[in-house]
Amino acid sequence: MTLAKAAGAHLTVRSSSWHLSGDDVWLSKLDYEGKEVDYRRLDALAHSIADSAAGGIEQADVMCAIEAPSLSHSDVVNQLAAQARLHDLTILDAGPRTFDLDRKTIEKALFLSGRPVIAVPPGYAAFATQRVVVAWDGSAQAARAANDAMPFLRAAEAVKIVAVGEEEEIQGSPLGAELAPHLARHGVNVTVNDTSVSGGVADTLRAEAALFLADMIVMGAYHHSRVQEYFFGGVTRSLLARSAIPLFLAH
Repeated sequence: MTLAKAAGAHLTVRSSSWHLSGDDVWLSKLDYEGKEVDYRRLDALAHSIADSAAGGIEQADVMCAIEAPSLSHSDVVNQLAAQARLHDLTILDAGPRTFDLDRKTIEKALFLSGRPVIAVPPGYAAFATQRVVVAWDGSAQAARAANDAMPFLRAAEAVKIVAVGEEEEIQGSPLGAELAPHLARHGVNVTVNDTSVSGGVADTLRAEAALFLADMIVMGAYHHSRVQEYFFGGVTRSLLARSAIPLFLAH
């Protein structure tokens, strides 16, 4: 809501719950009844979230549509990707428990929508982008993320490009320095830090973001494709599972 109000944007709040589907008929009676109880609890939670959002939106004076559909799990995933194509940006909960339970929803929202996603960690109340880290490795995914995030980068007080690579790569090609002039021409207040990997790319990015007091990390999302299914690459998956600040992801 903070972001929608600041941008003068229209907001769609979608709080979906799951219901029993044809796939569940093969469950034992005990398992079926257990799932039914869980789904009723999810339905009550979804409507509670929708009601809470309605109250917050009224106070924030934001144009908004609120939906709380009850769908099968496959429909939740597929409809989210379809709805994401009709919006500029999708914002999703990315707490460790949520990511472990429903990673496919986040993956499809990103890889099948053609739109960027902001994954927000639990407990993150007010959205801010005063200080932003751009993860850069010269790839098409990183370029797409930097381009899609340009409104946030222009509005930020400070942007830091973190080019993460092996030591020989950093010494041989100043990757971050190649992106900096492009961002500066768009009015971005940008600095560069080319850093070698120590302890893994995800850990290095987390450490650099913490040192910079960053509000958000912008990065390209990598994937592995197998039989038309998409799976996050290791760095993306690690950051989604454990990040103290929102991640702006594009593919």
